[in-house]
Amino acid sequence: MSNPLSALAQAACDWRRRPIDGAVEWAVRRAILDWFATTLPGCVRAPAIMLAKAVPETDGSGGAWSYVDGRSSTPRRAALLNATASHTVEFDDIFKDGGYHPGSPTIAAALALAQHLGSSLEELHRAIVAGYEVGCRISLAIQPSHYTFWHTTSTVGTIGAAVAGAMLLGADDRSLGNAIALSSSFAGGHQQNLQGKGLAKALHPGHAADAGLLAAMAAAVGIAGSSDSLDAENGFAAATSDTTGNWEAALAGLGEWTPITRMTVKAHGCCGHIFPALDAIAVMSERHSFREKDIARIEVHGYRATEAMCNRPDPASAQDARFSLQYCLAARLILGAVRLAAFEEETLARADIRELMTRISVAEDPDLTVEYPRRRQARLRVILRDGRVLEHLQQTRRGDPENPLNDAEIVAKFHELASGILSDTDAASLRDAILYGAELPRKLLVAPAGGSLP
Repeated sequence: MSNPLSALAQAACDWRRRPIDGAVEWAVRRAILDWFATTLPGCVRAPAIMLAKAVPETDGSGGAWSYVDGRSSTPRRAALLNATASHTVEFDDIFKDGGYHPGSPTIAAALALAQHLGSSLEELHRAIVAGYEVGCRISLAIQPSHYTFWHTTSTVGTIGAAVAGAMLLGADDRSLGNAIALSSSFAGGHQQNLQGKGLAKALHPGHAADAGLLAAMAAAVGIAGSSDSLDAENGFAAATSDTTGNWEAALAGLGEWTPITRMTVKAHGCCGHIFPALDAIAVMSERHSFREKDIARIEVHGYRATEAMCNRPDPASAQDARFSLQYCLAARLILGAVRLAAFEEETLARADIRELMTRISVAEDPDLTVEYPRRRQARLRVILRDGRVLEHLQQTRRGDPENPLNDAEIVAKFHELASGILSDTDAASLRDAILYGAELPRKLLVAPAGGSLP
């Protein structure tokens, strides 16, 4: 097998001249629209609004645009803030086979640098496709063991952002390889900071976008890294997983299909490990016509990450609740959906949701763990007060490539999440520019936290 870093660098470089067919172009346009959908609500929330104050910048110091504070910024500052905002409300895209959210760091980095350089829309699209190509394939090489200790969106996201940045800077395959190598050293973000009340999780892709651009810029001026940085015995894969990498799986189909065409678009505003249970309860309640008052208890059996990450019976914050299967399942049954409103302060305190949570348990099913991450499943057992016992195995998640959201649903998601942040006119204009336009998305002013559009 060829050197993985060289093969991936060459594959990225090929996107500089390779024809982009209609399916790939539409996939990248959809990805950018979905990135804005998840970024806009994060622009008026912590931690992005806090971080903007921590990294001040003089207007006019760069050509990139921070959507968080509506200021011209250097590319690295804009990428840092925008990627942080993009990961805040847990609606960002997923490459499910790699357990990875590529959009938050990759698109944030690419868009910021493209704005600064005055790149064309085609150059932006090619950079994003290449960033997804390399990042998603590296995630395949190191999962599922990588996720035991590391947050893939933070670690691999650094590499995806570096590739996108290097593409925009005109890198050849050698320079792209150096960007990958350097960014593999800059990558970080451990699982413990995904727990509890802290706000570190959203900063992970922010750091990844910033550090990725640093790696791209360093490589552009000739700073080299190790050509074996991904697969050596003390390289990235060995340091962050239980092998030196399953590179045969990662490189399979290289040049035949590209990951951006196989993305999951989130239909629920919470951790993706909860999705199979949410989809299962929707199917079961419709099929058997029960309500929350009819339920004696619900037993949820999922793969290991579901139990390890999402068994949170008493979440204390909105961020914690987005990772609580008990909370999200109860909210789905009572509210009818798990969207932004489910995590407002008054909703988090609702007695009916909290009481229903006490009737929900979460456990691991080893058989489902074996199938993870390529299959995200949940087995539900619902015991009703009338004595009926209902069982259902949910084998897919709504929004996954096997059960995708259609274009109309993605557009509706964008307008829902942009509501109150952009005017209806601005939202429609941005939507059309992304889906049908020929220029980079414009520099928007979003509503400040608690305020209205200027």
